[in-house]
Amino acid sequence: MRKTLATAILATGMLAGTGALAQEFEFTFQSVDPAGNPNFAIQQAWTERVKEMSGGRLVIELLPVGAVVEYNETQDAVGSGILDGHITDVSYFSGKDPAFGLIANPIGAWSSPDEMFRFINYGGGHELMNELEGPYGLRFIGATTTGLEGFVSARPLDGVDDLKGLKVRAPEGLIQEVFAAAGAVPVNLPYSEVYTALDKGVIDAADSTVFSTNHQQGLHKVAPHPVYPGFHSMPLVEVSMNLDKWNALPADLQAILTVSVRDFAQDSVAILSMNDLKTYAEASADPNITVHNWPADERARFRTIAMDQWAKIADRSDNARKVYDTLTAYLKSQGMLN
Repeated sequence: MRKTLATAILATGMLAGTGALAQEFEFTFQSVDPAGNPNFAIQQAWTERVKEMSGGRLVIELLPVGAVVEYNETQDAVGSGILDGHITDVSYFSGKDPAFGLIANPIGAWSSPDEMFRFINYGGGHELMNELEGPYGLRFIGATTTGLEGFVSARPLDGVDDLKGLKVRAPEGLIQEVFAAAGAVPVNLPYSEVYTALDKGVIDAADSTVFSTNHQQGLHKVAPHPVYPGFHSMPLVEVSMNLDKWNALPADLQAILTVSVRDFAQDSVAILSMNDLKTYAEASADPNITVHNWPADERARFRTIAMDQWAKIADRSDNARKVYDTLTAYLKSQGMLN
């Protein structure tokens, strides 16, 4: 009986403690992805995990792209407190400082998500991101990525020479300059307008997102010559929030956010990669779709073009030089710069 009574008392105490952990913080984040997009679903699962891990003390409402501000305005909105946080491609803020474009997508640097995560989490990238974003009133919590992106095209593409004259949608910053250096004509469009632009011939191709999401969104119907695996892009997708609101959080909730983003990153990479492999098999069997896979020498040609642009970007701001020096020093230390 004593054991039963003690157990009952302990259980009552635990329940009382749970009741004390009422909601303390509620934040509104805006995503770069539309509702219904697989990326958005993975992000929503992350917000649910944060709520569970915090015992309900921290709740994040996630809004789709454009819900409060445009996709390329979220940095200002978060810094000013209009939004509490965002999940977005860092490239979209290259107009403020070319350093954002260089750290967001140093084309040719990474061949897998794990390589990028090691740099961000252990190679100085996390500290560098906070140094870049602090003056704008943001705290960088952590990085995720879609993984190596697919590439959709209405024209056959089998190598660098086929990029010449190609009107290609690409995010701001370094990636546009790399495509321009390869002979393409970059066009600045949000992801939500890619389908219509391809369908109407405004663009010939698009750097958009992963193969499976492109397929689900119907892009391969209007651009039936996708390149997979991608040759061009693996974006740094940041999870960041207002700096003052981050500083107001207790240390345990800061830790929960930090650790949960690392778990979220693994979810994104794994789930999207699985979806890609399944979708690739389906698309390969479709007579209306021709999947192109660039040979190693063509991928190397594109990487060389990209690396030449790194150095040019580095000369445009002190921050860009700092990103370049940190990135190349890390790559050299890992035997990855050749």
